[in-house]
Amino acid sequence: MTAAPIETAAAKTTSADLEAARRVLSTEGDALAELARSLDHQFSKAVDLIMAVEGRVIVSGMGKSGLVGTKIAATFASTGTPSQFVHPGEASHGDLGFVTRKDAVLLLSNSGKTQELADIIEFTRRAGIPVIGITSGAQSPLAQHADVPLILPAAPEACPMGLAPTTSTTMTLALGDALAVALMKRRGFTADDYRALHPGGSLGRRLVKVCDIMHAGSELPLVSRDAMMSEVLLEMTSKRFGCAGVTDARGGLVGVITDGDLRRHMQGDLLRCTAGEVMTTHPRLIRAGALGAEALRLMNQHETPVTCLFVVSDEEAGAANPRPVGIVHIHDCLRAGLA
Repeated sequence: MTAAPIETAAAKTTSADLEAARRVLSTEGDALAELARSLDHQFSKAVDLIMAVEGRVIVSGMGKSGLVGTKIAATFASTGTPSQFVHPGEASHGDLGFVTRKDAVLLLSNSGKTQELADIIEFTRRAGIPVIGITSGAQSPLAQHADVPLILPAAPEACPMGLAPTTSTTMTLALGDALAVALMKRRGFTADDYRALHPGGSLGRRLVKVCDIMHAGSELPLVSRDAMMSEVLLEMTSKRFGCAGVTDARGGLVGVITDGDLRRHMQGDLLRCTAGEVMTTHPRLIRAGALGAEALRLMNQHETPVTCLFVVSDEEAGAANPRPVGIVHIHDCLRAGLA
């Protein structure tokens, strides 16, 4: 018989690590599934409460709950719900001044007995400021004093000793995300709104619109259908886009002339031709409201890539011979960081 291979110490360690990681993820995943099943009308009451306030959502929590609260406040603020985190310890030493009667307060405490939250709870009750509490303690002081208690289902911590906040903080964080997304939907929060709050970084770049980077007005290289090619060449040279749009009597775009069109007609008497005789019909167009990334994709999606697209208004997109409102060059997309 062939002897079974001896498992190395490194392999045993790896196996134990993976087993521990999978147990944590399984434990927390089961808790999130139970949290989803446990949601009821109290969740909608919390959304109603936040929608009704004129001010901000003040989030507070101690320790790990405070760290989770900081993230929840940031998520609220970036998705259209003005929010601010206030540390409960600092609140007792003057930062209660951040909380106004126009605000709502979201308090986080797994036990619901966090002593550091007592001053905030007392202040909100005295001032008539609405409170949402997220806690596992259904009979805790936080649950009893909150206008809307959101009770986390009983679930074991993923920590092998059952002590370190793991499952409970994951559920609290996920419930904060759920509130933020529900509020987004209630407000009709759009990609445009999101972009306005994220002008920098990769998110801002991905949401840049064509109208933000296009050239318009006197920069547009346009000629009439009856224009002689000598005039077209001057327009293409002065505007430096390597192309010219050809328009009809009402200003509608009927074609485009590119460097490629010039080369194809070079053997004939090019300068005696009109723009209408040289142009390529059915040019690629892009809506002003489209994302810049869509313009870049459209420039490159055919066998023959182009370097420019004429831009039309969203209202005229799809119409026959729409009037151009701008032009976007591939370099505009690259400068906007879209590549």
